[in-house]
Amino acid sequence: MRILERSWLPALAAAGLVFAVQPQESSDSGTAGSYKIPRTSWGDPDLSGIWPGTAMVGVPMQRDEKLGLRNWLTEEEFTAREAQFARQEEQDNADFSLETAASTPGGDVGGPVSPPPHWLERGDPQRQASLIIDPPNGRMPPLTEAGQAHQAAVRDARQGRGPADSYTDRSLYDRCITRGMVGSLTPAIYNAGNEIVQSPGYVVIRNEMIHEARVIPLDGRPPLGPAFKQWVGDSRGHWDGDTLVVETTNFTDRTNVGQARHSEKLKITERYTRVDEDTLVLRLTVEDPDTWTAPWTLELPLKRDDGYGMFEYACHEGNLAMFNILSGARADERAAAGKR
Repeated sequence: MRILERSWLPALAAAGLVFAVQPQESSDSGTAGSYKIPRTSWGDPDLSGIWPGTAMVGVPMQRDEKLGLRNWLTEEEFTAREAQFARQEEQDNADFSLETAASTPGGDVGGPVSPPPHWLERGDPQRQASLIIDPPNGRMPPLTEAGQAHQAAVRDARQGRGPADSYTDRSLYDRCITRGMVGSLTPAIYNAGNEIVQSPGYVVIRNEMIHEARVIPLDGRPPLGPAFKQWVGDSRGHWDGDTLVVETTNFTDRTNVGQARHSEKLKITERYTRVDEDTLVLRLTVEDPDTWTAPWTLELPLKRDDGYGMFEYACHEGNLAMFNILSGARADERAAAGKR
């Protein structure tokens, strides 16, 4: 059974949240068709619950250029995506054979299946062509000159270094620090859980990926001063009708959005609108004038599943991963020196 069916499209359309050729404005009227959003005991729209993004695993961030302004697959294209999903699942299971499982209990780490397939989360294939809906071509705007220079500087800093000369040569993801705010919200291969917890004056948005959690005040307080930078920024929220709006600033310039390293001027605006009992639509806009030539927006329908397990992201499993990576690299260097 498909996790997301077209049955929710009328509700999305009524809320102005369809995935169409042109980006639509969100409706903040408090209703989606005949749906009446429930309220908390103190009167706020009730968005609480677990809203995993599992169904959207496999939908790319950027749209295939040949699709142009169209963000829905045709029947033929959808059939091809279904076949691709089936082939990938078959290949994953074949890569992780019983012999592999016996010889490498942690899975074929570093190979095409890392982690092992039983960790992977897959929804059924979706008709949505890309998460990005604006620009209308579904692709990130070009980088600015400053953005291009920043990416080049990051690449140049790696020149002449091995993959594990130091812990700083490993990504923040490898080091189990963060995938960045956008990376933690958008579905990848596993840990696609998102949970919203509400209390008077606050909303907590918790992501299963690397156990990120943001405590977001709704009382109008100003953001932190510009000297304070954080991995996932500093978030402030407010209600726009029945839509929760969260604005986040004060990012470091050490995380990525997509494949691009952003600047400290990054601002992310999230809009959460509940369009029926089991569907929460997240619309997220990225603004960074030092990195991209224009803002861009992605849209992600999240399906409620309060039975989804929001598990601890153990990651290092005793904080041995980085030690093992670095000590293994030193052992390789000693072995190479001995051969010489």
